[in-house]
Amino acid sequence: MFTGIVEELGTVRAVERVGADQDAARLTVAAGTVTTDAALGDSIAVNGCCLTVAALGDGEFTADVMLATLERTSLADVAAGAPVNLERAATLQTRLGGHLVQGHVDGVGTVVAREPGEHWEVVSIDLPDPALGRYLVDQGSVTVDGVSLTVLRTTPTGFAVSLIPETLARTTLGARAVGERVNLEVDVLAKHVEKLLAHRGGTA
Repeated sequence: MFTGIVEELGTVRAVERVGADQDAARLTVAAGTVTTDAALGDSIAVNGCCLTVAALGDGEFTADVMLATLERTSLADVAAGAPVNLERAATLQTRLGGHLVQGHVDGVGTVVAREPGEHWEVVSIDLPDPALGRYLVDQGSVTVDGVSLTVLRTTPTGFAVSLIPETLARTTLGARAVGERVNLEVDVLAKHVEKLLAHRGGTA
């Protein structure tokens, strides 16, 4: 479990395709903060994807990325030198500065517009599946590339968020260009409520 508060921008050092069909990958990331107390088997969110530490080096970690993750997230797009948002798993002592984030990507959206302002920037994102829109509400929570954000407004095809200078400077969202893909995770509480209502015969 994570909170969507990015701890640092790491840098991808290597992406190695593995397996007879090269349908999986080993991702090595340089990171000074999240590796300080990391151990084998720990969870680290990489651009919002929960990955397991499989190897540790001097200021870097390696994680295995299976086919399902490559197919369902934007990790298939990363290459050596790319910056990535990193967050260690939350503890019981962690301040919940964002919201409850699982690191389980629901879909890959596309940045469709950026509107710069004097003190913030509005970024519009299209959903890969319109059905995900039912989990988004104005002023609700959404995770974009591992960053906990507040939905500024929903649109017929997606949603918009407003990014403060801190978010623009400290995460990959400051440089995501129109047309680039981003990992999306909707609020898990909304999904649980929907399922409970369906089982009770209510309208989800």
